[in-house]
Amino acid sequence: RELLPPWLVIVAGLTGIVLLCVSTKDVPVTPLRTKYGIVLDAGPSHTILFIYQWTTTKANKTGVITECSSCPVQGLGVSNYSDTQKVGKSLEPCLNWAQKEIPAEQHSQTPLYLGATASTRQLNLTHPILSDGLLAALTVALKSSPFDFQGAQILSSPDKEAFNWVAVNYVLENFFKYDWRGQLVPSRKGMAGVLSVGETSTQLTFKVEEENQAPKEQVRLQLYGQTHNVYTRRCPCHGTDQLRSRLLSMLIQ
Repeated sequence: RELLPPWLVIVAGLTGIVLLCVSTKDVPVTPLRTKYGIVLDAGPSHTILFIYQWTTTKANKTGVITECSSCPVQGLGVSNYSDTQKVGKSLEPCLNWAQKEIPAEQHSQTPLYLGATASTRQLNLTHPILSDGLLAALTVALKSSPFDFQGAQILSSPDKEAFNWVAVNYVLENFFKYDWRGQLVPSRKGMAGVLSVGETSTQLTFKVEEENQAPKEQVRLQLYGQTHNVYTRRCPCHGTDQLRSRLLSMLIQ
């Protein structure tokens, strides 16, 4: 084989020397910014404050969140208070704790939301004035925090059960999953139904394939690039309270 031309060798050598002499600088990669959100689940027996976090990464226009930490609120459930001032003060320890968990520069950008469930919904039917007063006191307490207050409201039964359905299928990775490269890809698994047993009733929640299959008590959700029609069937008087009463009756007999 013929040798390389001398001029080509000289040019290559000079190029190598220049590259070695030029200073290099690492290009910084901007880290994904972590955002936070706070949800207070006001159940019948107690209230829990949950902190969630996520980054700008999305799967088909829907965020990918993880539960960061939680704080059980000391005291009774919201519907068990008769003094509206006490129900607002009961949230203060957990709100102060959340201020330490979330960076101070993100407090004003962190959404804060409270959802009250079945017991408060029942209280609203029997004692609407008291129910409205409790929600008003909760609103005042949450607005006084440095977070971005989004509202405090009583969840309807279909909405609450739809949230449960989303949570279960999210944990089971039925919406999406991570592939071997660590990237988000659509999941090929079907959606699971949820049987939720509460104190006073039991709810069955599942997805219907066609909208006209369940025209009543249906919630339409747009998640991870797909539309889901979620139907809830509520069975009153089939909760843990009734089960306990029947068990005690059998034991007495």
